[in-house]
Amino acid sequence: MRSRESAPRGVWRIVAAREIAVKLRDRNFLVSTLITIAAIVAALVISAVVTGRPATIEVAVVGADAEQVLRTADTLADDADKNVTFAARAVADVAAAEQRVRDDEADVGLVPSDSGWRLLGKAAEDDNAATYLGAAARQIALQRNAAAAGVSLEQLGRGGGVTYELLDKGAVDPALARIVAFVFAFLFYMASFLFGMSIAQSVIEEKQNRIVEILASAIPLRQLLIGKVAGNAVMAFGQLTLFVGAGLIGLAVTGRGDQVGQIGGAAGWFIIFFVVGFLALAGMWAVAGSLATRSEDLQSTATPMSILIMIVLFAGLFLTGAGRVAASYVPVVSIVAMPSRLAEGTAAWWEPVLALALMAVAAYGIVVVAEKIYRRALMQTQGRLTIRQALAVQD
Repeated sequence: MRSRESAPRGVWRIVAAREIAVKLRDRNFLVSTLITIAAIVAALVISAVVTGRPATIEVAVVGADAEQVLRTADTLADDADKNVTFAARAVADVAAAEQRVRDDEADVGLVPSDSGWRLLGKAAEDDNAATYLGAAARQIALQRNAAAAGVSLEQLGRGGGVTYELLDKGAVDPALARIVAFVFAFLFYMASFLFGMSIAQSVIEEKQNRIVEILASAIPLRQLLIGKVAGNAVMAFGQLTLFVGAGLIGLAVTGRGDQVGQIGGAAGWFIIFFVVGFLALAGMWAVAGSLATRSEDLQSTATPMSILIMIVLFAGLFLTGAGRVAASYVPVVSIVAMPSRLAEGTAAWWEPVLALALMAVAAYGIVVVAEKIYRRALMQTQGRLTIRQALAVQD
């Protein structure tokens, strides 16, 4: 058997290849990956179907003139490519219209008033009803007033045109940016736990079964750690790329291709940030596994990692404004915070570069310390260790 001293420095590639092969043969991992991809595509399809499905607004109306308002509102909504139609439900008087709305037999009521029309709602305003019924009522009134004045509607409205010009056409819709930030935080949480726990459990199994003693006689422990980290980092990169790709393809297929360009760049930065940050996370997960002597110990030794991951998750979900700007430069937290800022268009081009450099420096420092603790704790099988005790062990 090859001794540790004569083992080639590139032996970590063998360990990495083994980690990748184990994952690719893990049916649970493959099935969960496929299910997640399917869930992402299904969520986008369902969202598109729900958004694109025609909505019918039931309107309790009083008088024949009200039905003309509804027909005009239908035309205006159709011109605006809005899948909204208005269905008239004629009632005898205003009291009957109010009762229909209170009993949820009509979404809104449209009744005449001294100034024109009253739109009746139960507890909250319907934006579509307010927009299109209101515009229809104003258009009909203008047509009548123009006819009475002996002018055309175009002449009456001359000089009142308004065009809408976007100053920053590349800006991301705030609602979309919030959804993207949530997705980044969720993917970080899922991948960190999935691959991190895989590393920790692998270390514990090798330590508990004394396999690590055989491995240590053949290869340097440093090479063993590098292989485990590299193998799982490759798998994490591959899985995240599949998830992000499924999301972008889903947006394009469901007719929202304009949004692909808006979030594609931020998604690419998220993958890069995660891979660099995962090197540090993987080192810490390996430490959690090396400090334990059996699987039951992992709950205790992995507590700091669980807390860190939850902090990053909540920071990505709830931090806003100056807090998110500051967090986007904090290593590990920046995995979620900086891509989220890129998605909402509030980060300059140089900011992710600087944040990634800070992440790389921090990851290197963490891995160096983690490797030292890992080597010193891995061969100690007498009981669970603390980090202080592991550092006190002589190489």
